[in-house]
Amino acid sequence: MNDLPALLGLFFSAMLAASPVPMQSEIVFVAMQTAGAAPVPVMIAVAGAGNTLGALITYGLGRGVNHWRDRRWFPATAAQMARAERWYDRWGVWTLLLSWAPGGDLACLVAGVLRLPLIVFVPLVAVAKTARYAAVAWLTAQATGLGG
Repeated sequence: MNDLPALLGLFFSAMLAASPVPMQSEIVFVAMQTAGAAPVPVMIAVAGAGNTLGALITYGLGRGVNHWRDRRWFPATAAQMARAERWYDRWGVWTLLLSWAPGGDLACLVAGVLRLPLIVFVPLVAVAKTARYAAVAWLTAQATGLGG
C-alpha cells in the first residue's frame, strides 16, 4: 500500500493537533486531498482516529491534574469541584460535540479533570472530530472542484 506513509503522517498530525502540541492537521489533510494521496473516506477515518487519540491524551492530562486536587494551591475547593461535576454531568458533556472547534481541546481537558467516563467521552469526541474532517473534505472538494 503506497499511501501508507502519507496516511501515517496524517494520523500523527491529527493526533498532535488535538494534544497540547501546536499543529494544524487541516493543512496536511487538504494537501493530501488535493494531491490525491489516498481515498478521501480513508483519510477522514484516519484523521478522525488520530484526532480522537490526541483528545484522549488531553483527557489523560486532565485526569492527571486530579492528583493535585487536595493541594492548597489547587484553583478549586472540593465544594466547587463537586458543583462543577454536577453541572458538567448534566450539561457540560455536550460541549464535547464542539471539541473540533478552536478551544475545543479545553473541553477535553475539563472532561478529564472532572473524570467523565471514557464510554461517554470517546463516542462524542470521535463523532465531533471525524465530522470536522468530513466537512474539511467537502469544503476542499467544493473549492477545488476535485469531488469528494
